[in-house]
Amino acid sequence: MNNDNMILSAGSLEALQARFALRVAGRLNDATRELPHDVTERLKAAREQALARARLARRTEAAAADQPVGGTGATATLGRGRGSDKWFKLASIAPIAALVAGFLLIDHLHTKSQIKAAAEIDAALLADDVPPAAYSDPGFVEFLKAPRD
Repeated sequence: MNNDNMILSAGSLEALQARFALRVAGRLNDATRELPHDVTERLKAAREQALARARLARRTEAAAADQPVGGTGATATLGRGRGSDKWFKLASIAPIAALVAGFLLIDHLHTKSQIKAAAEIDAALLADDVPPAAYSDPGFVEFLKAPRD
């Protein structure tokens, strides 16, 4: 394949996208003619609700853009409403709680492995005849791990 044919200019790419969008819209419009009446009415009501919400959102954005952010009496909230403060605090505390729980779990597992290793050494001491000089030897643990003859 020739790479020159693969490169599309911005204008031809937009035209291709527009043609594709028109074909998809046409197919969707054809399919809506075959839907039952109650489904089309529900879709119409949902579409009207979505448009009303979009209009309201545009109005509030326009009103917010007209007001000064740092002026007298105005506060910048960064999109947080009244009800979201509780969830924002909970979301801020949750990672810290997970980190503390992880540290506690790691500490518990480490302590458990130390207890298991000490129990194995104690069992080896009680089950075998150990020479008295072994207690003062720095390689005492290695002596316990060595195979017996």
